[in-house]
Amino acid sequence: MATHKIEFNTAVSIVIANMIGTGVFTSLGFQVMGIQNPAAIIALWLIGGILALCGALTYGEIGSAFPESGGEYNYLSKLYHPAVGFLSGWVSITVGFAAPIAAASVALGSYISKIYTQVNPLYLAIAIIILITIIHSYTLKAGAAFQRVFTLVKIICIVMFVGFGCFHVPNHEISFSVNQNTLSSIFSVSFASSLIYVTYAYSGWNAAAYISGEMIEPKKNLPRALLVGTLVVMIVYTALNAIFLYSVPIDELKGVLEVGYLSANKIFGNHLGQFMSLVIAILLISTISAMILTGPRVMQSMGKNINGLNFFAKTNKNNVPFIAIIFQSAIALILVCTSSFESLINYVGFTLNIFTLLTVFGVFILRKRFKTQNNGYKTFLYPITPLLFIGILLWVLINTFISKTTESIAGLGTVMAGLGIYYLTNRKKVTSKL
Repeated sequence: MATHKIEFNTAVSIVIANMIGTGVFTSLGFQVMGIQNPAAIIALWLIGGILALCGALTYGEIGSAFPESGGEYNYLSKLYHPAVGFLSGWVSITVGFAAPIAAASVALGSYISKIYTQVNPLYLAIAIIILITIIHSYTLKAGAAFQRVFTLVKIICIVMFVGFGCFHVPNHEISFSVNQNTLSSIFSVSFASSLIYVTYAYSGWNAAAYISGEMIEPKKNLPRALLVGTLVVMIVYTALNAIFLYSVPIDELKGVLEVGYLSANKIFGNHLGQFMSLVIAILLISTISAMILTGPRVMQSMGKNINGLNFFAKTNKNNVPFIAIIFQSAIALILVCTSSFESLINYVGFTLNIFTLLTVFGVFILRKRFKTQNNGYKTFLYPITPLLFIGILLWVLINTFISKTTESIAGLGTVMAGLGIYYLTNRKKVTSKL
């Protein structure tokens, strides 16, 4: 029986679906607590988009050279050392996918409970994770079709939201002009700290890299999918946040999780606004679906290479890594029941960015040590592209550690725990080398 392969359009939809979700509909309320200048906030999202584009362009070259599923686990194992790749895979299992699945599910439950107060947001979040897990545990073909449909609906609804928002007449004064306050805000600690929310919102631009082994012509389609998906999302994010700021006073946005709900009520009125908020909540299903689809491929790749984790590599008759999918969803369910939304975002953002930075830096190693394999796509404007990414991300990580020390230490603790597990699962190999 022929194995179903992922087409270019599906790969793009997975990138878009992974990116457009929890972050853009929830993080603005936390950003305006430190930044009140509208132009600076728009700059925040533009810089986040440029960062994601630089990352996507660089990942395109690395993914073209190593076109197997597994993402950073695959890349870092080859570019640095299997231990570094393992740590990346470990973080992907515990943080990279399970935690954002939990955050998206919590956000969905929060949006729905605002409209239907009788609905328990926790129970709804749990039910959504279980339902989508069942769909993706059966067959890749059904999961891919589910993904394409929900992503298309998501883009149409967001375009409609932005379109109607442009014709809304706000009751408050709002200006997106750049002034001295804009510049001082951009170079502030609050701006750098807020970028962690933005990088979280943009996380997912590398999603296609996790399933490249199941793509049609990955050397050609992987770089294109990363670039096209990221460009679409950058435009959508900037427009959507401009509408949020345009329709709702900043004072009303501060600390609010459901910014889309507030904006929809201002633009469409209470009843139609509730319907649009319901649509936003449903759109989060696409994000949850995309992460449940891609994350287990990292575990599957690790299971093929590490004897102690080989149960993750087991597949069903449709070649789907169902054990890895169920394991990831189980972690997500635990996080749904135990974590707060804000601390979860900071913890996820800091920890993931460590390995994203290492991967982008790996393009320099790739060009020096793997010249024979690096015969496909080449990073646009190299070396400016990766250096810009590394510089911005280092600035974000340093400021995040200063302002969100507890969550940052928790992230580093997760990495160290992974190092211990690597030693245990590879103890024989390590001992023989010694």
